[in-house]
Amino acid sequence: MAMQFCPYISFPGNASEAFPYYHDLFGGRLDLMTYDAMPSTEGFPFTPPPGAVAHATLEAPGITLTGGDNMGENLPGLASDVYSFLLAFDTTEDAHTFIAKVTEGGGEIAMPFELAPWGDHYGQVRDRFGIRWDVVVGAEGQ
Repeated sequence: MAMQFCPYISFPGNASEAFPYYHDLFGGRLDLMTYDAMPSTEGFPFTPPPGAVAHATLEAPGITLTGGDNMGENLPGLASDVYSFLLAFDTTEDAHTFIAKVTEGGGEIAMPFELAPWGDHYGQVRDRFGIRWDVVVGAEGQ
């Protein structure tokens, strides 16, 4: 069975800001379609606000993110400790570079990146949209 895992994030109305940020963070190719670009939204069970993202796909080395804007009122925020995305880097230098880029872009350290009891370097950083990225480098990359 062939399969690929691609997380889908339903943003609370700010996907048009989030996906260019992730494109800058990870590189790769970004495809973004707004509801405005669709020929018609007639028959949809909601009226999308101007500029709302219907679907976005970011394909970068080692990661594919998909998502769009969630519709409705009182939408939940994305910050949660119930889920996170784990990024495995080859070197601690690469991991530190990623963490610095996230914090410089308005994110915050959730757990310092340091040597963990199991022998890997591990830490957590939350980006400005509330997504928590767990960062790990195996013992061989130190």
